[in-house]
Amino acid sequence: QVQLVESGGGLVQAGGSLRLSCAASGRTDSINSMGWYRQALGKQRELVARVTRAGIKNYVDSVKGRFTISRDDAKSTVYLQMNSLKPEDTAIYSCNVVAAWMGTLYDYWGQGTQVTVSA
Repeated sequence: QVQLVESGGGLVQAGGSLRLSCAASGRTDSINSMGWYRQALGKQRELVARVTRAGIKNYVDSVKGRFTISRDDAKSTVYLQMNSLKPEDTAIYSCNVVAAWMGTLYDYWGQGTQVTVSA
């Protein structure tokens, strides 16, 4: 089992920055990839960014050059630095961790944190 606690959401003006954090606890040694998803009102959830244990990162096109994902394995924490925020970035952001144990993959989710960007 892996437990996730997120922090860092809030209200910011367009052009501003926020940093999201997601701290994992429990069987953190089983964690493979860590990432962030978001879901805006009336839209489907989408992957924003993901980083693998090997440090390979991928981003959705709409945030490339503005968002940076990073992970600190010593702290079992993944971060999402969001710069140059736009109103269309407004959504609930959720941390996701994929863990592997005995040949099976497990998905874990944080509780979600609201990010609101005003025009």
